[in-house]
Amino acid sequence: MGDLTPVSADTIDWLLDGDPAVRLGVMRDLLGADAQSLAQEQSRIANSGWGARLLELQDASGTWSGALYSPKFTSTHYTLLTLRRLGLSHDHPGAGKAAQVLLDAGARADHGINFTSRPGAHSETCISGMCLSMFSYFGLRDARVVSLAEYMLGEQMPDGGWNCQRHRGATHSSFHTTTSALEGLLDFHVAHAGHGLPVAEALERGREFLLQHRLYRSHRSGEVVSAAMTRFPFPPMWQHDVLRALEHCAAASAPRDERLLDPIELVLSKRDAAGRYPQYAGPRGQYFFGYETVGKPSRMNTVRVLRVMRWWAAQGSGP
Repeated sequence: MGDLTPVSADTIDWLLDGDPAVRLGVMRDLLGADAQSLAQEQSRIANSGWGARLLELQDASGTWSGALYSPKFTSTHYTLLTLRRLGLSHDHPGAGKAAQVLLDAGARADHGINFTSRPGAHSETCISGMCLSMFSYFGLRDARVVSLAEYMLGEQMPDGGWNCQRHRGATHSSFHTTTSALEGLLDFHVAHAGHGLPVAEALERGREFLLQHRLYRSHRSGEVVSAAMTRFPFPPMWQHDVLRALEHCAAASAPRDERLLDPIELVLSKRDAAGRYPQYAGPRGQYFFGYETVGKPSRMNTVRVLRVMRWWAAQGSGP
């Protein structure tokens, strides 16, 4: 197993010299800062750095690029998803406005989400999972959010995961859709205490699907499903990768499982001599700006990995 020694003071200083979103992660997950300090740092995400740059591009109607889902990745959907990943305050008015726009425009008769204008189009489960995450995190109190969670529960497949092609006959779950579903349902579970839905059971079954695949391998051959799953760009969009799945496990305080040893070792293998992790190229598409330099040490990815490793180490040495 890779070395899980304490984070050096030099690494902490380097991280704290980064974007407010990075500093928030360091203070919360590595330094155990008090609630007041965390709230102050979180408020800075809207006023400086990446978060502020994105918010400055929001138009008066609450959207970005005047678009809901496309173009990727400068539309309202993906910009709001990025702000959620940056840790923007839950009650930020601009984010709340954008979330309401997406819900009003995307809600379908089957209670899922799809932004297509095609009449009678089936809801898109991957998009629905991402939207459930954003709607829950940014505090939308709308009965349709609960209905969306129910939709996601109804879309879970017999193997425990999710696949946006289920209505077209897919019988095996998708890594991509499953990870988006898990993130959405976890954010709903946290934001809607007392919801009474079997979300905890669904989360456990969904994680089991990923565990059976070691997060990135074929359950039949053991071969890597896609090399892209072994890289972790920030911000991740709809694509599944090993670190994104591990982050979900950590956020859910999931129990230690020996099947995670393989992906944990994979992530640790990306570390450089200074204990830092690189930025990777994101999926092809349009971006408002670059976050960190591809191939160079990434503060955000380093704090993401360290957060996961703190969770892993806290689970003890057993399976």
